[in-house]
Amino acid sequence: MNFNTSKGLRKWSKRIRYLLFKLGISLSPPVYFEWLQTLQGNENSKIADIGCGNGQLLEELSYNGFKNLHGYDPFLLEDKYSERIQLKKMDYYDINEKYDIVMFHHAFEHISNPVRVFEKLVTILNPGGKALIRVPVTDGQVWKESREFWFQLDAPRHLFIPNTKSLQILATKFDLDLYSIKFDSFECQFWGTELYKRGKILNGLNITEEFSQQELNNFKRKSIEYNKMKIGDQACFYFKLK
Repeated sequence: MNFNTSKGLRKWSKRIRYLLFKLGISLSPPVYFEWLQTLQGNENSKIADIGCGNGQLLEELSYNGFKNLHGYDPFLLEDKYSERIQLKKMDYYDINEKYDIVMFHHAFEHISNPVRVFEKLVTILNPGGKALIRVPVTDGQVWKESREFWFQLDAPRHLFIPNTKSLQILATKFDLDLYSIKFDSFECQFWGTELYKRGKILNGLNITEEFSQQELNNFKRKSIEYNKMKIGDQACFYFKLK
């Protein structure tokens, strides 16, 4: 298996950073520390990452002592295995193992039929298991103001885009407790949408040539404000199997 592994001091520094985080000492923690804390995951949790790509997130978790990590992605070239990580070239609906934690990091909206996604999810969660779905949402003010220019529409790759109410309905339907919602949108909701309005594509563009530093700073500040107001364009949804 050819993961891009950190070596030596870098690997151990990541482990120490996580141990200190668990003790309440925060040293510029990466965002996935917050995900783990809200999911109440620990090093013995059996975790699945749906739409895992090259497995980078699982690799980072392995540095922090997590040892039962599975990734699923139908677009992998082949299955890959290491001592702590298994990456499988497999469709989500073909998963037959059970997990303490299942994560969808901007993968949910790429899988057809959201009702069926939840129907499958409750079959692969252990009793009391938790799920994290990070996804664009139409609660966002940018969608309401800019409509077809909203860059997170991302057609045709995004098959649907939910809102908080629709995910609450799905949670109730499948006896899941939607116990936390945290908006985590970024400034790209503004500059990406503006570029589409200008008839430009995102790939290959240098945004510092399109926007001043002051404009970019304002976008960042505004994204933080929108998250606090719960009108950002993406959010984290945390579910627990009752």
